[in-house]
Amino acid sequence: MSAAAHLEATTVEQAKQLGLLPEEFDKIKQILGRVPNFNELSIFSVMWSEHCSYKNSIKWLKTLPRKGKHLLVEAGEENAGLVDLGDGLGCAFKIESHNHPSALEPYQGAATGVGGIHRDIFTMGARPICALNSLRFGDLENDKTKHLLKGVVKGIGDYGNCFGVPTVAGEVYFDPVYQTNPLVNAMSVGIVKTNETVSAISQGVGNPVYIVGSATGKDGIHGAAFASKDITEDSAKDLPAVQVGDPFQEKLLLEATLEVIQTGAVVGMQDMGAAGITCSTSEMSAKGKSGMKVWLDKVPTRQQNMKPWEILLSESQERMLIVVKKGMEKEVEAVFEKWDLHCAIIGEVTDTGILEYYVGSELVAQVPAESLVLGGGAPVYEREYKEPAYFSENKKFDIEKIAEPDDYKQVAKQLTQSPNIASKKWVYEQYDSMVGVANLSTNKPSDAAIVRVLGSNKHLAVTVDCNARYVWADPFVGGQIAVAEAARNIVCSGGEPSAITNCLNFGNPYLPEVYWQFVNAIKGMGKACEALDTPVTGGNVSFYNQSTEGGAVFPTPTIGMLGVVEDKDLVTTIDFKKSGHRIYVIGEMRNDISSSEYLVKVHGVQNSPAPYFDLSTELSLQKAIKRLINEQVIESAHDVAEGGLLITLLESAMAGKKGFEIETESDIRKDAFLFGEAQSRVVVSVKTEKEDEFLNVLSKFDVEFSNIGIVTSAMIYVDKDRWGSVGEWKEIYDNAIGAEVEKS
Repeated sequence: MSAAAHLEATTVEQAKQLGLLPEEFDKIKQILGRVPNFNELSIFSVMWSEHCSYKNSIKWLKTLPRKGKHLLVEAGEENAGLVDLGDGLGCAFKIESHNHPSALEPYQGAATGVGGIHRDIFTMGARPICALNSLRFGDLENDKTKHLLKGVVKGIGDYGNCFGVPTVAGEVYFDPVYQTNPLVNAMSVGIVKTNETVSAISQGVGNPVYIVGSATGKDGIHGAAFASKDITEDSAKDLPAVQVGDPFQEKLLLEATLEVIQTGAVVGMQDMGAAGITCSTSEMSAKGKSGMKVWLDKVPTRQQNMKPWEILLSESQERMLIVVKKGMEKEVEAVFEKWDLHCAIIGEVTDTGILEYYVGSELVAQVPAESLVLGGGAPVYEREYKEPAYFSENKKFDIEKIAEPDDYKQVAKQLTQSPNIASKKWVYEQYDSMVGVANLSTNKPSDAAIVRVLGSNKHLAVTVDCNARYVWADPFVGGQIAVAEAARNIVCSGGEPSAITNCLNFGNPYLPEVYWQFVNAIKGMGKACEALDTPVTGGNVSFYNQSTEGGAVFPTPTIGMLGVVEDKDLVTTIDFKKSGHRIYVIGEMRNDISSSEYLVKVHGVQNSPAPYFDLSTELSLQKAIKRLINEQVIESAHDVAEGGLLITLLESAMAGKKGFEIETESDIRKDAFLFGEAQSRVVVSVKTEKEDEFLNVLSKFDVEFSNIGIVTSAMIYVDKDRWGSVGEWKEIYDNAIGAEVEKS
């Protein structure tokens, strides 16, 4: 392998500047049998970056459960997970991060994150039917936070609305730990006929290799490497690493892609995401155990005289690589001409296992495909980890040292307008939840979004969940809770949890305390996934969410979960339906305020354990809720989450324009009863005439439950104290975030 050695050799200093370690530079020389030239070094720098290679995380990712009765492919086999829905249909879904780009250029960072995740779905042959997102920002009162929030939300809304895929669910949290490093996690869900899926593979010697979609520019160069380092004051200088998206172009690309699949000419196809042409050529070739010859001067470009490494590393959006059956070029080109998109042959498949990149007749880089990819030659590290000092401090928390409030109604109002609890109306009103080919199955809120699947009687239940404060407090328990709450939301909505995708957002993996959080969160997630039979289909790891001045973000393993609702009659919403209905809490009330919004926001206490959680208790609860819904003996279901029981009740009341009257329990602290966030609890409402049947079903399960009150026409009473009308509370809840964002 010396044909490309005529170009100037690189140095270890250059390797370090590109983010490679000296020992990695040595390994590259060993693989090539010589010193790499700059094009080759650039290729290795992006493909061996954390963002592409998962070199610091793959050891632990492999411990997550990856097999399940509903899966059509295992984790890592394709660009996204694929779940069997029956009726000849599959669901492709995946979540990914675009954190660093969004920190520097929030509008384009968020927009291109949405575009990239949709491409992962439709390159598999699936039509995206809905999107979700999970967002984290700093203190909402901070002007920079408002700037980031406005930019990210507008970027997501504009791209999704123009592309024509509805955003149906999401979550938004605010905490000072995300001040410098906001988290922007985007999820896409698509439907495909199981006999029409496409793999990201390259096979067949002599088959032509096409680049299709937009022209290639200088945006996004070294974006993968940029995502693999801490944010600093100098990061703004990396702005060329942020890509620019065009949702209208992506819409054309979607339709052309799904049409070209119907020609039968496609051997394999992959989105050009992180690392652009480098990534798609290497991953497709390695998967097919083949090689490629690629002529970079045949790539349509937006700028003249682009250098080979710039073309190789560009992360320009709305582009894909397609391997086509030789002899069917005209059929493929006709489709892309119809949609007015670039469609250029830039290479051909070989059987050498080598990627050969040319400019004209000059060989400018020559690298074994297998050496670049996960599970091939990319390095794998086992990092040191140790328990951080704060963890033992959390365990010292004593609830008896926390004074109970004098005015519970005032505390409730404070929590209702807390940005982590208040309505995200200001955000979701900028998204169109009804565009495109799918829409929500109900106009009433449910714990998970319920989406119609055209061509089937089934519905999807989809959600994203993670309380990162719980994970910070205890990564093992918090990791379990993230998975369990996602499943609980799907169950409360009438669905059966099927599988998860995850977006693992953490700080710098070279810091032992950060890596300890990562390892233990993975262990917790894995335990919960095994118990709930929700295997992991894929996702991504986002390390280096850390700044020099602010430290690491909370460990945030965002869970995107897919479930299936077999019958529309089983769809269950959170709203109270009629005054006089009984209100029950299923699950045990506990003297627990640990890691609650109440403890942090009202008392200013940061250090406490994760809230109470027991996996076997959670399993029993979910089985009971499933049976209650299947027997159709409850009118509403809403899980107890941030803000505790009172916020859960308020949300059900506001959704149904009803009130409630409840009595607290004397043997539990009133603040814990109303505001505690102990897990595995669900609030349900029951018709009086179905109460006996309801109690009979519950008697068959090992779950605690209590009758705490009734639904009223409009007023709210707590221990016979009149707390005002539901309309008054809704005014506070709906407008808190918008009012703060619009403050100058």
